[in-house]
Amino acid sequence: MKKPLILLVMGLLLNSCTPSKSTLVFGHRGARGHIAENTLPSIDKALKLGVDGVEIDVFRCASGELVVFHDQTLEKLTNATGYIEQLELDSIRNIEVLNGFTIPTLEEVLDLIQGNVILNIELKGTQTALLTAELLQDYFAQGAWTADKILISSFNWEELQLFYNQNTEVPIAVLTEDDPLDALPVAKSLNAVAINPNFKSLTKENLSKMQKEGFQVFPWTVNQPQDIASLIEMGVDGIITDFPERVPKK
Repeated sequence: MKKPLILLVMGLLLNSCTPSKSTLVFGHRGARGHIAENTLPSIDKALKLGVDGVEIDVFRCASGELVVFHDQTLEKLTNATGYIEQLELDSIRNIEVLNGFTIPTLEEVLDLIQGNVILNIELKGTQTALLTAELLQDYFAQGAWTADKILISSFNWEELQLFYNQNTEVPIAVLTEDDPLDALPVAKSLNAVAINPNFKSLTKENLSKMQKEGFQVFPWTVNQPQDIASLIEMGVDGIITDFPERVPKK
């Protein structure tokens, strides 16, 4: 099956597997190192820092909307308690994130970015795949976004399969925390364009193996300059980071 158009977009930057290529920069949860993660100001900060893409996380809340948040529970980042999936959007709107920020919906993020960079949507919660596919289809129909500017990722490979069953045009990245080579079978079955591993699990050998199999590799979450430099030297295709400005641009 033909790979999605994201390969053509990224191919302009990814001309080889040598350290001389440009490395895509993804702002992790926006620009998490600067402003409260997964908030609109954090995403806007990432855009201003010149990222190639923004990575966010989505849950389905009790009233059915997709909200952008990372943790299952609210205690760590907000002035509220409990599970985000058990609250309706009206209640979520009143929750304060860190220093006066709010939890956005996926629609608000799509409207903010307007297709200007790649949006990597991580399906964090259950029952997010079909809702995300439906919402994106509405945006595609409006002409506001194109499939090649979206990247769907998840550690929940069943959600990735549900999404792929609904839409085979939107590119998929398989998230993994273990040996990234273990993700190869599912990546092939989903016609994925990328594997996104924990950067600490990468070696020259397994990176080369994944790239030879046709996958781009976007490790997370890489913040220290020495680690960034090492991964660029190794030849990764992109870096997901809390500090996008730390990744040198060619």
